[in-house]
Amino acid sequence: MRKKVIAGNWKMFKTQAESEDFLKGFLPALEDTPSGREVILCVPFTDLNALSRNLHGSLVQLGAQNVHWETQGAYTGEISAEMLTEIGVRYVIIGHSERRQFFGETDETVNLRLKAAQKNGLTPILCVGETKQQRDAGETETLISMQLNKDLVDINQSNLIIAYEPIWAIGTGETCETKEANRVIGLMRSQLKNPDVPIQYGGSVKPSNIDEIMAQPEIDGVLVGGASLEADSFARIVNYQN
Repeated sequence: MRKKVIAGNWKMFKTQAESEDFLKGFLPALEDTPSGREVILCVPFTDLNALSRNLHGSLVQLGAQNVHWETQGAYTGEISAEMLTEIGVRYVIIGHSERRQFFGETDETVNLRLKAAQKNGLTPILCVGETKQQRDAGETETLISMQLNKDLVDINQSNLIIAYEPIWAIGTGETCETKEANRVIGLMRSQLKNPDVPIQYGGSVKPSNIDEIMAQPEIDGVLVGGASLEADSFARIVNYQN
């Protein structure tokens, strides 16, 4: 049975003090959250240690936003899997569209990062998705299929989460129609060796649309950006209604 995974991606937001304030409002709201839901906070590197200290015994798991493929070396600005696991990180986002667009991430480097994460016991959240131009050109299926083919070479699909994030819906307020997101995710699943890989939707997920999104049979969770920055908002998403 596929597990439900609700992950927040804070991107480059929140100081350590702000992250601790967030938890004061967020954790009490999870007292009645079904135990079968995996809740993850993927936070800036500087917040990881502070959250690790405060999440013990809670429902919430800790995630990072990137990882390098080497264990150490002259890679200024990067971080290794060992550095993350040492402080209790269990998940890591890899291949987010912002990393691909602004920082030169390629399918080849995404594959290397996925391998490094799994080798060191981290569960990667692989992000794939198309631009508005690609969608309008009818290239969605071809592009995502190509991304998966390249990204998942020699990857263990029993320790993997995938997020379908249509780039045109990230931070724009424009959400992919739920039935269309469900269709694309179904196509993605048909391409996997392991049909039980959880596949999330990401792109302007909000408390107002979470119930509809999670009602779709192929969607196993969400990767949430802006709406994960407010405790009440993200708690409502985590506590979605079946």
